[in-house]
Amino acid sequence: MKTIQIIEDDKSLREELSILLKHAGYDVVMVEHFSDVYRQMTETTCDLILLDISLPEENGELLLQKYRRKHDTPVIMLTSRSSEMDEVISLSYGANDYITKPYHPTILLLRIAEILKRKDSPSKINMYQDIQVNLLKGTLSRDRQEEILTKNEMIIFQMLLEHQGEIVQREVLMTALWNNDEFLNDNALSVNVSRLRAKLGSFGLSDAIETRKKLGYLLK
Repeated sequence: MKTIQIIEDDKSLREELSILLKHAGYDVVMVEHFSDVYRQMTETTCDLILLDISLPEENGELLLQKYRRKHDTPVIMLTSRSSEMDEVISLSYGANDYITKPYHPTILLLRIAEILKRKDSPSKINMYQDIQVNLLKGTLSRDRQEEILTKNEMIIFQMLLEHQGEIVQREVLMTALWNNDEFLNDNALSVNVSRLRAKLGSFGLSDAIETRKKLGYLLK
C-alpha cells in the first residue's frame, strides 16, 4: 500500500484530504506541527508528498527546493495560489504537479495515481532524437541545457511521443488533459502546443510538431 504525506496547515482541509486518500486505499501520514517541517519531510518514509505553499513558518516552495537537493520522492504542490508564476517556480524547484484549491477530489486522485504510476515505471527516461525526456521531473534535456515542461505540456508531449509519426486527434488530447484539469478549452490546447513548440525550438526542433488542420498534431 502506498503512503502519502500531507503537509497542510489548515486542519479541516488536512483531515478532509486524509479521509479522501484513505478511502482511495492509501496510507496517510500528516504533519501537524510546523516548527520543523523539513525534518519531518526527510524522516518520513512515503511514496508521495502533498505540500502546501503557504505554511505558518516556512515557504513551501523553498522547502521543496531544499528537499530536492537530496530526495526524489514525488511532490504535488496543493495551494490556493493560482498565478502562472507560482506554478512555474514550483515546477522549476522540482514539483511533479501543481493543484489549486478548491481541488476536485477525483482529479486529485487521478493525478496522484498517474504520478505514482510513472514513479513505478521501469523507465522514467525516454528519448526523442537526442533529447532526454524525464517523465517524472517533467523536463527535456540535452547536455547542460534543460527545459521544464508544465504538466499539460508534458501530457501533450508524452502522448505525441507514444504515437510518433501518427496524427493524434485534438479530441484525444483534450480528453487526456481534461483528466488532469477541471476545464480546458480548444484555444488553451493550442496555446499549450505553441509553448511546447517553443521549448522544443530551444533545442533547434521548432518544426518537430506538425499541425494537421481539423485533425490534430503529429510529432515527426
